[in-house]
Amino acid sequence: MDILEKVYHKSDSIVFRKIGDEFILVPIRQNVGDLDSIYTLNETAARIWELIDGKKSFHEIKRVMIEEFDVTPAEAEKDLIEHLQQLEGIKAVSDR
Repeated sequence: MDILEKVYHKSDSIVFRKIGDEFILVPIRQNVGDLDSIYTLNETAARIWELIDGKKSFHEIKRVMIEEFDVTPAEAEKDLIEHLQQLEGIKAVSDR
């Protein structure tokens, strides 16, 4: 399947929290006291996380990123691929 058509889903074992100016992902199935399993997101990654709803395709999320951030389509695609790969790497999302 072409990456532009993939639809990503959030893992049920991850919770998202905004604490002050920080955006964090916390796995709820691991030892919560383990700071190595808490992930801080920048503003772009946090917005991508918010847009992942199991319905929007990669292409749709990319379009929103272009509209909301001052980036070219190529930059948006590169950033989106990078962030999705990182989120997949920590098992926070999948394209099931």
